Amino acid sequence: MNMQVERFGKVGVLFGGNSAERAISLRSGHAVLEALVAAGVDAIGIDVNFDDTLFTQLSGIDRAFVVLHGRGGEDGVIQSVLEVMGIPYTGSGVLASALGMDKSRTKRLWLGGGIPTPDFVEVNDESDLPGVFERLNGNIMVKPAREGSSIGMSHVTTEDDLLRAFSKAKEHDEAVLLERWIEGPEFTCAILDGTALPVIELITENDFYDFEAKYQSDDTQYLCPCALSAEKERELKALSVLAFSEIGCEGWGRVDTMMDEDGKFWLLEVNTVPGMTDHSLVPMAAKVSGLDMKALVVSILDATITSGQA
Repeated sequence: MNMQVERFGKVGVLFGGNSAERAISLRSGHAVLEALVAAGVDAIGIDVNFDDTLFTQLSGIDRAFVVLHGRGGEDGVIQSVLEVMGIPYTGSGVLASALGMDKSRTKRLWLGGGIPTPDFVEVNDESDLPGVFERLNGNIMVKPAREGSSIGMSHVTTEDDLLRAFSKAKEHDEAVLLERWIEGPEFTCAILDGTALPVIELITENDFYDFEAKYQSDDTQYLCPCALSAEKERELKALSVLAFSEIGCEGWGRVDTMMDEDGKFWLLEVNTVPGMTDHSLVPMAAKVSGLDMKALVVSILDATITSGQA
């Protein structure tokens, strides 16, 4: 029997779903499936339906490679189902997935652990938006609290723009996060089995690293190795691993960070099921560290055995 088949059994690559990130998840899922098959793994693709057919869809697989982005996939829902069915799966568990999906609660945990993250306020229809605007110095990032891929996000510097941005974000989540804008370069650090991969610096001509810059633009620049000094990169790697573990995350993921003009790092969010498309950052960092896509997906899958889930 093929060694990979004997080791992993039949692997279901879970992608698609019904979140706002469905299209990206389909691309990620097909990339992972192709790499697993090329590595000799007995893998099948499952476009997940969150209805009464879900348990039937998942029956017959020995473990799951979760590439469901957004709600249903990153918020602990599919992880709960897999736990009930006794199917080992990649990535973080139920609690860490739920916390990581919620930017507000992630930031509260980080603050409690002394991890730097920009000032923020979670708001709703009853909130004093002008008051929050003034408190955050009139330069704000507006985000749906539980959404990914920069969907529904806006950078605002006027109260009128804030009202429009709030309405836009609320289309995606009733909970909206207003976060103090950090002026400076943006970095991301992938985590694989407790180790930080090479840091990537993100350079875009857009106002920030938005959906278009992430998935559609050919002008976005990715510096890996990044322009940080060796000392600063070590600092950021250590901070990212700490931030990842503070949420209870496992296996693999990614932590996004800004650096201000004084050289201080500010943690933005954690991604427990990062993109795996041709524009994605984890495969890019893995390649610089010597792992091609086949080696990367097998390494991620390995964690379902070494973590004791098997």
